[in-house]
Amino acid sequence: MEMTNAQIRDRVDALKPWFHNMDLGGVATAPEHFLGDYPNIKWRKFADAIPADLTGKSVLDIGCNAGFYSMEMKRRGASRVLGVDFDDDYLAQARFAAEVSELDIEFAKLSVYDVGTLNEKFDVVIFMGVLYHLRHPLLALDLIREHVAGDMLVFQSMQRGSADTVDIAENYQFWDTDLFDAPEFPKLHFIEHRYSNDPTNWWIPNRAATEAMLRSAGFRIEARPEHEVYICRIAEQNVDAKPVYPGSGRNS
Repeated sequence: MEMTNAQIRDRVDALKPWFHNMDLGGVATAPEHFLGDYPNIKWRKFADAIPADLTGKSVLDIGCNAGFYSMEMKRRGASRVLGVDFDDDYLAQARFAAEVSELDIEFAKLSVYDVGTLNEKFDVVIFMGVLYHLRHPLLALDLIREHVAGDMLVFQSMQRGSADTVDIAENYQFWDTDLFDAPEFPKLHFIEHRYSNDPTNWWIPNRAATEAMLRSAGFRIEARPEHEVYICRIAEQNVDAKPVYPGSGRNS
């Protein structure tokens, strides 16, 4: 049964607070968002970097929140869209938003650390606004690369610190220490307590660290259509690459 505007508004209010501002039958879910019409304002800056026609493609949206990007992928014709999140409140919002929008999207409760249990590769993996909420961010990227990324990764992370990058040498000697003071050297800023009143903010990279982590996890950066957004593809595995988990205490 089609819901009235009043019924939608009542349900939107019952599911508050919303982080994704969306128009559901004329009702805005987060009209006073501190970032404005978010995430639509960000989406408009990189939407053209994703194929307009996803017919026959599968999409996995990791950390889907209220489902904004899942819904945009379905609107582009994706045959299957699966949105996963570990927050029951966000999943309730996402299911309601998809229902009101009459979009056939699957949603499931799942941690990024458990994506291997899906036993499936997806044509497009969306991993936006999640990395800095993770205690083990590089592990998450490794798991995505190994288990679910079949072709394209759409990645975004909040970034702080220098927006510059620097060419990284293959090796540095033990006494080479000046590079660690360079603002553009890859850095992850550790948040021990809170940032922006959010206790789930753990690691915030600068631009160089974002790009280095993506490469290290086995992704090839193809485009940066927005200052925090990267379009990546699966890279060929390098047999001579740095060991992932050597289990060694050596420091030189």
